[in-house]
Amino acid sequence: MESEDDMIDDSVSMEDDFYSGDLSCCYDDDPNDNDNDYYFDDDNDYGLLEDDDDDDQDAIVSRRPQLSYTVLKEADIKQRQEDDISKVSTVLSISRVDATILLRYYNWSVSKVHDEWFADEGRVRQSVGLLERPTVQASNAKELTCGICFESFLRDNITSVACGHPFCLSCWRGYISTTIYDGPGCLSLRCPDPSCNAAVGKDMIDKLATSEEKEKYSRYLLRSYVEDNRKTKWCPAPGCEYAVDFTVGSGNFDVSCNCAFSFCWNCTEEAHRPVDCETVAKWILKNSAESENMNWILANSKPCPKCKRPIEKNQGCMHMTCTPPCKFEFCWLCLGAWAEHGERTGGFYACNRYEAAKQEGVYDEAERRREMAKNSLEKYTHYYERWASNQLSRQKALADLHQMQTVHLEKLSDLQCTPESQLKFITEAWLQIVECRRVLKWTYAYGYYLPEHEHAKRQFFEYLQGEAESGLERLHQCAEKELNKFVTGDGPSKEFDDFRAKLAGLTSVTKNYFENLVRALENGLADVDSQAAAACSKTTSSKNTGGTSKTRGGRGKGSSKSGGSGRNVDDTSN
Repeated sequence: MESEDDMIDDSVSMEDDFYSGDLSCCYDDDPNDNDNDYYFDDDNDYGLLEDDDDDDQDAIVSRRPQLSYTVLKEADIKQRQEDDISKVSTVLSISRVDATILLRYYNWSVSKVHDEWFADEGRVRQSVGLLERPTVQASNAKELTCGICFESFLRDNITSVACGHPFCLSCWRGYISTTIYDGPGCLSLRCPDPSCNAAVGKDMIDKLATSEEKEKYSRYLLRSYVEDNRKTKWCPAPGCEYAVDFTVGSGNFDVSCNCAFSFCWNCTEEAHRPVDCETVAKWILKNSAESENMNWILANSKPCPKCKRPIEKNQGCMHMTCTPPCKFEFCWLCLGAWAEHGERTGGFYACNRYEAAKQEGVYDEAERRREMAKNSLEKYTHYYERWASNQLSRQKALADLHQMQTVHLEKLSDLQCTPESQLKFITEAWLQIVECRRVLKWTYAYGYYLPEHEHAKRQFFEYLQGEAESGLERLHQCAEKELNKFVTGDGPSKEFDDFRAKLAGLTSVTKNYFENLVRALENGLADVDSQAAAACSKTTSSKNTGGTSKTRGGRGKGSSKSGGSGRNVDDTSN
């Protein structure tokens, strides 16, 4: 039996795998092996494999791929920064202060510093501001004149950087304080003399700045190590202070921070595998833009013939009256003045003028534009509502998972007389639900931008999406409702073992469905093209041999467009 510490470690590892979008490391079935696909049969065994084989579990762990990223705490960032400074300082035989200035200039790339330095040291020194000798010869006078305030001071009250330009301590403090409070630009501080390019290092900051200013400078320096380095980024979650060091070229950009927030390292939006960053950017922009508002107005309203204010007709007859101060009365169909209408034009619910003009094609362009806007709005509403619905479901699942881990597992363990280490299948089910809700949400953004003319791809996509969604709904219902009767029970239940088998089986089935969906979308639904080519080849071969061929197709669960949005603009109907 596993210890409680082992259970916690495994749970954390499982959670990392799910949130990173790489669910293949959590189970033992090969995603490329179609022979191992799960299915529901009449015996309701749910395709469940025996889960008590320790050798199989060891094999699963051994085949887990290494993560392509490392989550860094503040201490880790500082240590890496110090290590890089030490490397440059040792190899180039320069001070740590100068090494820091060099690394800052070359965006903390140790290899870049080495390459540039050994290629042309003089040019690098000139560009960065690391002077080998002073540009101003030192004077032996007891008093020196400050180059800012032009007052004379004893030599002890005058200081300078490598260039030798003399400035008093008071002016230096004011100069340093101002630049630090101006922001991160203080990390590229140069000599106050306008004609001088000499760099001001951290040693001068430590010598003259206040403790508060030193702290600010240190924070800027630490943040620059992450923000200027192309291999590291801050976690975008509000209030999170972790950074992520990513191995570029690993393929999958989804990472999971220690704060439990999953995001795409490439675009820093929330994790969106299997949808690419370009599609996500377009979808987010569309959700925040005003284009759909204009589509709604165009599809559901008409402009007043007099003041051009958009008016919606939501009920009643064709006699419309614009709102004050306009108060123009007109016919909704032909937009003519109502004074010219009456019984002879069709009464309050028809317009003979409109019907005659329509037959002549007068309103064809306007109707076409209105119909296009309506179709576009219906399509967007269809996909957005389902995208948002799965987002809310995922947030609810996260809350339920937290409650399960903190409250219900312990209670369930006591009621069923089962160690918590043997209830991991419940946590795994909820982690699967959370991950699948995320994937399903972004498939609706993918579907919105899938070209309408690619009918085969759209049918294949909707089939895979429908199968995955139906499997997820079964799993979610089982984990949410069927589990509740055991949590609220009075004692051990004989049905709990059957429930364990069912929930674990549904978890495996759902995982398999979503692996197929993710794999297909990441391949651009290329299977459709290959199958079409194979079918074409088979048909040609059959014709050449004079034989006949039969094909068998399956039916999938597609998604139909439905729903609309309702919003009132100025409207009055009499």
